[in-house]
Amino acid sequence: MTSDTVWGTGSAAESSGPVGYLALLRQREFAGLYASFSLTAASGTLSGFALGSLVQARTGSPLLTALSMFGSSFAAVAGALTLMSVADGGRPRRTLVALHGLSLVAVAAQAVPGLPLVARFGLLLVVGFFQSLGTGARMGLLAEIVPASGYAPARSLMNLTAGGASVLGFALGGALLAVLSPSQVFVPAGVLAALATAVVAGTVRERSVRTARRPGLRETWQGNVALLGRPGRRALLLNLWVPNGLVVGCEALFLPYAPASAGLLLAAGSAGMLLGDLVVGRLLDEAGRARWAYPLRLLLAGPFLLLAPRPPVAVAVLAVGVAGVGFAATLPLQERLLALTPDAERGQVQGVESAGRITWQGIGAAVGGALAQVVEPGWAIGLLAALSLVVTVASRRAVRREAAAAADRP
Repeated sequence: MTSDTVWGTGSAAESSGPVGYLALLRQREFAGLYASFSLTAASGTLSGFALGSLVQARTGSPLLTALSMFGSSFAAVAGALTLMSVADGGRPRRTLVALHGLSLVAVAAQAVPGLPLVARFGLLLVVGFFQSLGTGARMGLLAEIVPASGYAPARSLMNLTAGGASVLGFALGGALLAVLSPSQVFVPAGVLAALATAVVAGTVRERSVRTARRPGLRETWQGNVALLGRPGRRALLLNLWVPNGLVVGCEALFLPYAPASAGLLLAAGSAGMLLGDLVVGRLLDEAGRARWAYPLRLLLAGPFLLLAPRPPVAVAVLAVGVAGVGFAATLPLQERLLALTPDAERGQVQGVESAGRITWQGIGAAVGGALAQVVEPGWAIGLLAALSLVVTVASRRAVRREAAAAADRP
């Protein structure tokens, strides 16, 4: 019996039993969505590392290097403010395939030798503008493809793969840069992007339980105002956006902090993220995930404080790996946000959440790069980590109030 037979063809809400990773992967559409996401993550990691290395070699600027790796995040918020309702349109598969194609073209253009830095940053902004829309379309489809009880395991599995793809991408990037130029490293990244496009086009079908409406700027603004109108939702979004973004700012400084060990540090963070998503998404139930959200958020930033006095490389790698586990705090917060979201707005809400998180990653990278212009990169990392902890502690009461209010609602 196939998973399509078990789950049916309607909305995700039709099933409430527990769903494991193998059951998810037996469902053809989820397997395709999962594989395309994995290939996209690997392509993005490889191309980001290549671009960061190229900018570091050409300019020697910590700020420009950080922006080259995470600066596309700034454009994501513009997409979320103007186009995000398209993620809940009647043809989400078509939207997703088109955005995969755009990403492929951008990676191919980055492979052109001698391309000016202005053009490279311009490509980053174009891709970043549509990035949040792609996430909204993908996650909207995910919430329709899997049963309700499978959403957290599905996100966990996709996050696990993103972590694994990052580990392999950073390791492969470091190895390729030993024999290839940064521009040449974009070629295998483009091959991965092309495979991702082909997979999603060949496996995911057009399906939607959404209400018929004409997406556009007005629909986007109305949905965003409704999303941000509740203090509890704002607190959830704050915790999903800001602490993560500041920690990504720490990671954006790895190249100026330790040029020879940057790939190892980035891989350690991705490995920790992989482990955290495995434990939290697969081994904990919903109550356990909610209970561990706050401690994990503290774990996310705390170990980065150890990098300020420049410990031995082995200690720094261990600290970054442990901190990576804390990224799993996003799972219970995303789960709670989805529970507060009407079915017809899943794509937009998840796209806005992703866009804000991505944008704050860009802000964190920019702030970290600016700090590293005036203080030693290790101390800049320590300052960002401390600020992340302050935000987490200060917002805890508001998040707990929302959790209590959600429990009282029918």
